[in-house]
Amino acid sequence: MVDTPAFLDSNRPDVPDIVVPRGVTPFFLPGRPVRGRLVRLGPLADALLSRHDNPAPVTRLAGEALALVAGLASALKFQGSFSLQAKGDGPVSMLLADCTDSGALRFHARSDPDRMAATLDADAAPSARSLLGDGYLAFTVDQGEGMDRHQGIVAIEGDTLSTMAGHYFETSEQHACWIRLACRNTASGWRAGALVLERIATEGGIDDALAPGRELDNHVLDAARLSRPDTDEEAWINALALAATLGEDELLEDDLPPEQVLFRLFHEQGVAADRPRALAYGCRCSRARLAGILEGFPAEDLDHMQIGGDIVMTCEFCALDFRFPRETVTGLATRT
Repeated sequence: MVDTPAFLDSNRPDVPDIVVPRGVTPFFLPGRPVRGRLVRLGPLADALLSRHDNPAPVTRLAGEALALVAGLASALKFQGSFSLQAKGDGPVSMLLADCTDSGALRFHARSDPDRMAATLDADAAPSARSLLGDGYLAFTVDQGEGMDRHQGIVAIEGDTLSTMAGHYFETSEQHACWIRLACRNTASGWRAGALVLERIATEGGIDDALAPGRELDNHVLDAARLSRPDTDEEAWINALALAATLGEDELLEDDLPPEQVLFRLFHEQGVAADRPRALAYGCRCSRARLAGILEGFPAEDLDHMQIGGDIVMTCEFCALDFRFPRETVTGLATRT
């Protein structure tokens, strides 16, 4: 039997087969200019975060980033991915998290061990700003090969990732957006979640919100019919005040259904939940993909890479090692 050439081999080592069916719960407030997403990664957070040997503050920051991109990617209307990249001059020099339209999540963080140790000596729970330092955030929507990518870049502003992301929407998208993020190592492992609110233009009020086809939480709609705020601005401010009462325990608790969380927050205004979206373990590496990278190196460089006859490549997203026998990788021919 002939072995499959590396560049045709789509196989990869086993990774956790974890899907959270109700990872993202979209919702809206009928008759008000507010829509949002409640994100609960559940055990998926631990599967993603615990594969990397990062200090706890870096892991918390990465978990928040995963929850954020999960919430934002769920609004995509096409096949593609939404990614967050943070680069700064702090002990965490780079953080990348992305999520596809189908809910596949992955992340990578790069930090300097010596600088992290010094930071943790000074503060056991450093802020996101202390970890990232000065730099920039880039939010990218990628629709795949042959399609233009949309990217927005802003300077890092604020102490928390929530504030940094809010600054992006204010300056780049000019779009009112409120974000709360949380990540914590619980008795059940790492958990991460997000609540995202967006202000939208209202068209038609409650009657349109109750149009056929909507999957509504009927027992919480009556309040929407009782009275409406005088202005959209008032409705938005009221929604933000209610959202701000959300506690970290409520956001991360596995046994608390998302619909119950939304009812606790917004029952006075009325709230309607749309169809939930699944989230999954989603690294996209494979032997073929990594072999293609190796083939871009000159042969002499490949010779220096080998250890014991093999070239080992580690995926930065899933922390898995891929071994390629040196004789199976040709590389670029040396020019004479």
